[in-house]
Amino acid sequence: MDYAIIMASGQGTRLRPLTLQTPKPLIRIANKPMIETVLNALCQRKVQKIAVVVGYLGEQFSYLPQKYPNVQLIQNKNYASENNISSVYTAKQLLMENHNCFICEADLWLSRPEILCLDIKHSCYFGRQFTGYCDDWVLEQDAQGRLTRVGKGGYDCCALAGISYFTAKDARLLVNFIETAYSYPENRNKFWDEIVNEHLDSLDMTVHVIQDEDIHEIDTVEELTEMRARYGG
Repeated sequence: MDYAIIMASGQGTRLRPLTLQTPKPLIRIANKPMIETVLNALCQRKVQKIAVVVGYLGEQFSYLPQKYPNVQLIQNKNYASENNISSVYTAKQLLMENHNCFICEADLWLSRPEILCLDIKHSCYFGRQFTGYCDDWVLEQDAQGRLTRVGKGGYDCCALAGISYFTAKDARLLVNFIETAYSYPENRNKFWDEIVNEHLDSLDMTVHVIQDEDIHEIDTVEELTEMRARYGG
């Protein structure tokens, strides 16, 4: 049985002015809010429980539990002052319930919902192969395919695609690492992926490589304009 956490509390500052009145995950492409492409993919996999962590303009997500009965909304009260480690911490209960768990960003456009319907054997990050230097968040592996680094910048590796998966065993480990890190105020400005990186020796993680067109991350107005030109407004 799978659970999922979707992080949807951010302010989407790079998409302003569009996000001044609409939270970024609810911006539409092809007449569908981005977050619903993630939810549809999770539902196609028959994920039993989905926690959507909201913050900025959070009331606009209130329709989701009616449309998706397996969705619950969780309020991250610290979204404006802390990094996304606070969203995972806020939804930590799902990581403690002895189930496999996805952790997903909400501002993704999944062109193929079936991308999540695969037999996953190990905890993993979804990533797209990158040739040359990538200045975004990247995933590095050893010769056996085990994840050795999650961080900014790297050569000939995979770039993060905004979705990760943790087996029940690794989810229990992760929640302990997140709780410990979050107990120190100086760690609350970290990305949750930094905590994963600090504990890769304890987590059994690999990379699931996807195609470039499977998952789109929309960060700028220019990228949104391009996506709408391809798929519709």
